[in-house]
Parts: sequence; C-alpha cells; structure tokens
Amino acid sequence: MKRLITVCFSLMAMAQVSARECLTNAVETTPDDVFSAVTADTILHIPTGLIWQRCALGQTWSNDTCTGDAEQLTWQQALLYAREYDAELLEGWRMPNVKELASLTERNCVRPSVNSTFFPATPQDSFWTSTPSLNDAERVWTVAFFNASYSIKEKQRAVYLRLVRTNLPD
Repeated sequence: MKRLITVCFSLMAMAQVSARECLTNAVETTPDDVFSAVTADTILHIPTGLIWQRCALGQTWSNDTCTGDAEQLTWQQALLYAREYDAELLEGWRMPNVKELASLTERNCVRPSVNSTFFPATPQDSFWTSTPSLNDAERVWTVAFFNASYSIKEKQRAVYLRLVRTNLPD
C-alpha cells in the first residue's frame, strides 16, 4: 500500500510539472506579435532585433515543433560549439548574454516560461549565457525557462544552449 501511495504521488507530481501555468488577466511579456519566423528554424524577436534558434541544441524543427533530445554542455563546450557552428556559416551565431536570453522569458508563465508558439518543447531548465559572474571566475549567469529566473552556475555543470545572432541587413 505504501508503494502504491508513493507511485500515485509521483504521478501527480509529474502531471503538475508538465502542465504550463500562466497568470490570468496579466499582460504577456512575450506575446506572439513580438516574434516573426525568419526561416522554419529561426525566429526574429522584433523588440531586440535578435534572431534566435527556434530549438535548443540537439533538437530539430520538424512538424511544427522541436523534436529530439536537447543536449547539455559545459560552458566551455558551449562556447566552442558556438564558434564552430558559426565558422561554417559566418552569420554571427553566438551564445547570448543574460539580458538577451532573458528577453525571451514569459514572466507570467511557468513550466515553461517561454512563448510556446515560437519556442515549443523548450527544456524547462537553465540555458547558458555568455555573461560571467563578477564575483567568481568559475561561474556564469544562466536563465531558466522553468520559471524565468536567473542564476549563477559553475562552468563545469551541464546546461542547455540556444544560439542567437544580430539581425543583419541583406
């Protein structure tokens, strides 16, 4: 019986974690009209003029959603990935700073706290930024898409990544 109760509570907790919750009657911080699709897998955030990868590293855009398992990297691995990714394309892809990444958070929602129309299947966890901690050279700022919070994490931790570039004129 004790095991059955534990399983029931675990299932309830998982169901609660997976359901997006938003404040009612609140003004959205990232409504659909502040985004525009550039390509199938890139999105323009109009207020900042930044172009974002629609999916986290490891995921691919397919059938109107991000599919596959997002990958986590250490901060050094993430920096190298961004450099190597752009070395081939030469489009200015890079790791975002904390203010840039925070501009994507939907502060009125949790699980996830991001615009789900333009960034579906976003992992509900921390994403790397390029912004280092001023007090600790071994830590970097991250933004969590679970609840739109910011935190400082050790560079050796494994964290998700989404690249950004400035919208350049044609």
